[in-house]
Amino acid sequence: MATQFATFERLLEGFEPDFAFEPAARLPESEFAERIERMRREASVAGYDAVLVHADGLGGFATTNDFLRYACDWQREGVLLVPTDTDRELHLVSFLTESVILPPAGEPVGLEAIWQISPFGREYSGRRGDPVTKTAEQCAKLLRTFGYDDGVVGTIGDASSEKYWTALGQELPRVQVRSANGIMHRLQRVRSVAEQAQIRTAAQLADIGYQAACHVTRPGVTDHEIYAAFTFAQMARGGESGNGYQIGINQWGTHCGKPYGHTVRDGDLINMYISAVTYHGYSAQSARMMAVGAITAKQEETLETCTEAVRRAEALIRPGVKFSDLHHAAFSSYIERGYLDDDTTATMPYIWSALDDGSARRVPEQYVPDTDYERQGRRLNHVYPATFGPHNPNLGHGVGTSGNPKFNITSHNTERAEPGMVFVLHAQWLEPLSSGANIGDCYLVTDDGYENLTCHTPLATHRVLA
Repeated sequence: MATQFATFERLLEGFEPDFAFEPAARLPESEFAERIERMRREASVAGYDAVLVHADGLGGFATTNDFLRYACDWQREGVLLVPTDTDRELHLVSFLTESVILPPAGEPVGLEAIWQISPFGREYSGRRGDPVTKTAEQCAKLLRTFGYDDGVVGTIGDASSEKYWTALGQELPRVQVRSANGIMHRLQRVRSVAEQAQIRTAAQLADIGYQAACHVTRPGVTDHEIYAAFTFAQMARGGESGNGYQIGINQWGTHCGKPYGHTVRDGDLINMYISAVTYHGYSAQSARMMAVGAITAKQEETLETCTEAVRRAEALIRPGVKFSDLHHAAFSSYIERGYLDDDTTATMPYIWSALDDGSARRVPEQYVPDTDYERQGRRLNHVYPATFGPHNPNLGHGVGTSGNPKFNITSHNTERAEPGMVFVLHAQWLEPLSSGANIGDCYLVTDDGYENLTCHTPLATHRVLA
């Protein structure tokens, strides 16, 4: 067993990426000051006396969104109070749970004060109290201090925020609480030059991780080892997390998985669905395929269909192009080969879709042999996915930070691309127990065209000798 584990650590021996990695510096404090200035301007136009920005805590030292990180570079949960009046400073109410990562990194910027809220709880601390209520009490106290206890407050958050806004309304019954999520969405629609540098670095890390995955992939290696190689290579160079991507391996091309002990063998299709490699809070996304040895003619066709789809859309990227035109160009590859009748997002089949009448689709029950899973004492008794089609009924979406509302590249999105927008184009197709592919790149719209941010690894399928 010791010899086996020693082999694991040697798989990346001799690996070096084939391009020079250029990490971006942290965002300057002036970038955050500009964001607050823009937020205050939007709040003023909307008639808000203040804006409250919230992120809740999650297990694993994560948060439900990156709104606080975007506003003041705070990586933990809390509520940020942004007075609309510029002569009043920002206050952060935080430390709501014991799952806290103390700075550095992540010292918040541009604040007057940070207020510590205890986790509370009789079992935990022997003290009565509730952190949600205490947070609302402190926010109410600050709003009273600023003279806003009968004013209008805009709120930015997610579903986890509602309990805080409800508690605040009970503390200050004369305050009007209104959703202001649109402010955060508009602030992040077009990325600044400094933000573009962060996403470019994240894209380089994704490419480095994929190159490392290709370096170690061969028959006999497990999905755990491939995933670990990807993770080590990107995190060793500054990546923040090893959980923002999936690996799917089987003989049909099914993707969107996590490692479970599958051993690579002849005829396997491997998908690295790189949903998010994160650097300084900014993420890039791409998707790549590997084919091990001989695969079927149908699988080769599916790989080519998806590869060609991305290339057709990519050729149109420029300022002013409609996102619906990118969508149409990509799915013309599917239509020509008879995979789809049209590119209409609303009616397109996709693998997570319900039945046509909107009712639930039953996942087919069928024994599917899986040697590696059965070796662990389990059986695969259902067919995944439940139906055929792309993974999503669209071509792609905006990327950049977690929790921010994304624009989707669909047949009905007639908005036009602007310089500074960043998005992923990923073409996907799955037929249960037959064929599958998931292929995509990350793009930045420039003044005269585009930059492919994941250009250091090819879109074409990586071939592994069996």
